Amino acid sequence: MNYRYLGVSSLKVSSLCLGTMTFGDSTSEKEADRIVTNAWEKGVNFIDTADVYSHGESERLVGKFIASARDWWVLATKGGNPMGKSVNESGLSRKWVTKACEDSLRRLNTDYIDIYYLHRDYENGALEEIVSVMGKLIDSGKIRYFGLSNFRGWRIAEIVRICDNLKISRPIVCQPYYNAVNRMPEVEIIPVCKNYGIGLVPYSPIARGVLTGKYKKGASPSKDTRAGRKDERLMETEFREESFLIGEKIIKYLKGRGISPGQFATSWVLSNQAIDSVIAGPRTFEQWSEYYPALGYVLTDEDEKFVDSLVAPGHPSTPGFNDPKYPVRGRYTKHNV
Repeated sequence: MNYRYLGVSSLKVSSLCLGTMTFGDSTSEKEADRIVTNAWEKGVNFIDTADVYSHGESERLVGKFIASARDWWVLATKGGNPMGKSVNESGLSRKWVTKACEDSLRRLNTDYIDIYYLHRDYENGALEEIVSVMGKLIDSGKIRYFGLSNFRGWRIAEIVRICDNLKISRPIVCQPYYNAVNRMPEVEIIPVCKNYGIGLVPYSPIARGVLTGKYKKGASPSKDTRAGRKDERLMETEFREESFLIGEKIIKYLKGRGISPGQFATSWVLSNQAIDSVIAGPRTFEQWSEYYPALGYVLTDEDEKFVDSLVAPGHPSTPGFNDPKYPVRGRYTKHNV
């Protein structure tokens, strides 16, 4: 297993991070245990969950599985998500994030979290407030570091400025959605993180399964896939004809090269020298095992040019595409302010 420093910190993480979003939902406890055990045997020391995954069940299972080797694991979870019906049971307020962190510690059955991510940005929230909360959680020993997930570049830079002003440790890591059919983080997120020494750990290197080539234009998806289950995030993002066609081109390009499309896509993400680790989120043990060969593949100049021919640097696969969950907010009118 390869290990890399996370940003400019002294913390080393495996280049493959085990994502556990499906644990307690479409991945049974027995299958999840098998995956975690295998990851540990292969030298993976980085595991990622969130309070909102399976309504907290993912955290509970992760805590159970890693308990016997807790100090080996770099445990990351996320907070700030809606977890109840009360008006203050979501967002980045001091009240909610403090409680959310304590709830995660309880479900994980641990007395500290290595990396606590703010799972998403709420642009109408006070950044000074949440940064000060992160500082207090670090000082209390409840978390070792904090990170950002799904934040835009300018917001990352603003958080760094506030951290410096308040003399609080900067975020150690950022988690963007980055892969060969969504290269938008190359415009601002990756450069700003590299500039400030913030580690980068992208999620979904295979574009929620699209880059494995299993979805075909005009064909009904298998019922045991995310598309077959009508997964909301897949259906509103990468489940697009343009991405299917790219998957088909990758299959054709890799014929006879001894590497699968999913492995190629994962290796492509890791070949960006700004990236420290990549989150692999399997539903089954077979899917998890499929990621390992990606670590040994060395991307060539020909490979880089091929991907550039499919999706231009800094762009998504579909011209004009924007994720509806993270809308562009650069135009302010009386209708949308």
